[in-house]
Amino acid sequence: MRTILSLNEGWQFSKDCAATTHGENAVSVNLPHTWNATDGQDGGNDYFRGSCLYTKKLVKSELPEADQYYLEICGANSSADVYVNGEHKAHHDGGYSTWRVNLTDSLGEECEVAIVVDNSPSETVYPQMADFTFYGGLYRNVNLIAVNNTHFDLDYYGGPGIKVTPSVDGNVEVEVYVTDKQDGDEIVYTLTDREGSVVAESVCADTLVTLNIENVHLWHGRRDPYLYTAKASVVRGGETLDTVSTRFGVRSFEIDPERGFILNGEEYPLRGVSRHQDRLGIGNALLPEHHKEDIDLIMEVGATTIRLAHYQHDQYFYDLCDESGLVIWAEIPYISRHMPTGRENTVNQMKELVTQNYNHASIVVWGLSNEITISGSNPDLIENHKILNDMVHEMDKTRLTTIAAVSMAKMDDPYLHISDVVSYNHYFGWYGGETSMNGPWFDKFHATYPNTPIGCSEYGCEALNWHSSNPFQGDYTEEYQSYYHEELIKQLFTRKYIWATHVWNMFDFGADARSEGGENGQNHKGLVTMDRKYKKDSFYAYKAWLRSPEEAPFVHLCSKRYIDRVEEVTKVTVYSNLPEVELFANGVSVGKKQAEDHFFYFEVENKGETKLEAVAGECRDESVIRKVDEMNQDYVLKEQGAILNWFDVDAPEGRYSLNDKVSDIMKSLRGKIWFIRTMLKIKKQMSGGKKGKTEAAGFEIPTEGLMQMMGSFTVLRLTSMMGMANVNFTKEDLLKMNKKLNGIRKPKSLR
Repeated sequence: MRTILSLNEGWQFSKDCAATTHGENAVSVNLPHTWNATDGQDGGNDYFRGSCLYTKKLVKSELPEADQYYLEICGANSSADVYVNGEHKAHHDGGYSTWRVNLTDSLGEECEVAIVVDNSPSETVYPQMADFTFYGGLYRNVNLIAVNNTHFDLDYYGGPGIKVTPSVDGNVEVEVYVTDKQDGDEIVYTLTDREGSVVAESVCADTLVTLNIENVHLWHGRRDPYLYTAKASVVRGGETLDTVSTRFGVRSFEIDPERGFILNGEEYPLRGVSRHQDRLGIGNALLPEHHKEDIDLIMEVGATTIRLAHYQHDQYFYDLCDESGLVIWAEIPYISRHMPTGRENTVNQMKELVTQNYNHASIVVWGLSNEITISGSNPDLIENHKILNDMVHEMDKTRLTTIAAVSMAKMDDPYLHISDVVSYNHYFGWYGGETSMNGPWFDKFHATYPNTPIGCSEYGCEALNWHSSNPFQGDYTEEYQSYYHEELIKQLFTRKYIWATHVWNMFDFGADARSEGGENGQNHKGLVTMDRKYKKDSFYAYKAWLRSPEEAPFVHLCSKRYIDRVEEVTKVTVYSNLPEVELFANGVSVGKKQAEDHFFYFEVENKGETKLEAVAGECRDESVIRKVDEMNQDYVLKEQGAILNWFDVDAPEGRYSLNDKVSDIMKSLRGKIWFIRTMLKIKKQMSGGKKGKTEAAGFEIPTEGLMQMMGSFTVLRLTSMMGMANVNFTKEDLLKMNKKLNGIRKPKSLR
């Protein structure tokens, strides 16, 4: 019988070591482990990327008796080599999937297993350029699997050896893959319901059977995530040699270009979030309780779907999605920069993703790529997508394919029409443009391609503990993030044809190259902070729309951290999924409001200290505001390590400064000339002279597309963001730029 032994305890670790033996600086670690838990989140884009060594001694007499032994590695980022007593056994490229190595022939009475893990830059392994940290390490479980010579397959792309394809008529096709099956061996198939009762069974020599479940109970998302279990055993002469099992759900779905997502014949709107797999101070080396807390928070906000970006996630997390009824977009890290030398790796990672996750009821689409045409498409990129698309359809005839396109990708780009459905990453209202542009853009796509299901795979904006009564795009305040998501919810959720929407992101996450918002090394677009300790106000905006009052009634007062306010009358925002909210100020009713959009706005006299209480049904929430004469500087963004902050910039009335938006500067002829000259200098530095292109963070952006994005940025914000592309400005550079801008008069319309 199969025995699985955890090998997580007692490894020796050496950093910056490509050898198979340790130097003097080896330390003891337990798995899961990453060497970038700190430097991958502190900013500077200087986290260690290289080779590190893990070793562990195995004593065969302490192992379960078996014919064969497999080392199972559930995640080693990004590439890894396995050695036993110095003998090279295997190499693997791709940091997010399970893979196995047969150690049988190398296991003496004592042996040392060495795993060299490497997250160095590479031109053949994805990802290489993306807005998140590529944490290195053995960051998931490592196991030893002991099996009989005859066993369910352990070699094919890390798969489970059993493949279950159910249909809503109750027929369940079960296919198993058996290594060294002998004549006379039988396979015992058993299907059990949630309570463990047998609902179908068969005993035969066939490795492919169809069983039938009478009165089949459907898996119906969050409403009813019902799961069955399929079990298969290899039996020889009455002795069970090996057993595998997997849970599965029975459901049908379609994605209609007018009606959106349809589950078991019913319209089932997919409104949810994206998720990265890291945490503050932990990196990607998560424990089961971390995954469970993430699911609980996603369930609390009311999401019906998760885009698991931008790579394969832990099997335990997919299991939790099955159990919770969350509909999943699963994808490979084919992201940002197409590498002609990386095609084989995209194929291998996709084979692993589909093979290892085929049985998960929660998964409905396989993602081929993310923002891969940020520098435009080309024939090699298109061919790569066609290969992946055809391969996925051959491997899985029950699911659809999708892509996440960057905002600048033209609607008629041929690559957009390869996958079955498509989604766009749009940040109008944060990276250029206005929030009001989002809905009309989708209407235009839908009108142009009425038979192509369109979704929104990313949208969001950043917020930290900064506050303002007059929030504006790019200020990183919690109030602007709330405004942004209020607008996006109203635009996206009311368009039924949008097949899925995914907020970017559920949680703040590590992006060591970032230097924005006053806390470097993170992307702060999350609805929840990276440590999972604080739910931003926008979290409750989604909860108000997505959780029914019968299920989870609530009321939430926004801006609780924004106490000191200078205005005489202040705006108070309340979110609730109940139809009416009454607000009290120091016990006196300010009034009752009703709001079909779940967003309730009040104006309150700001005098002295005021205790606010929002009441909706039986639900209550409280906060405090206080009148002050001057703005509390603790609420004002101060960029960490910034050469200049906005309040340090000299901005004479009627003249331009670094604090002006690019779009406003372009309204003046002299301002336009200044900006073009400045960008040409930057472009030359970034592109190495490539005509018509600007290279940023390792990928190229068409100048036209970049200009469209930059219009709503202040010059100061733009120079700060360019740090991610290794374009840095000194204080003297910025002061010189500001002096030039101060010499340019604004047109009358802007004065």
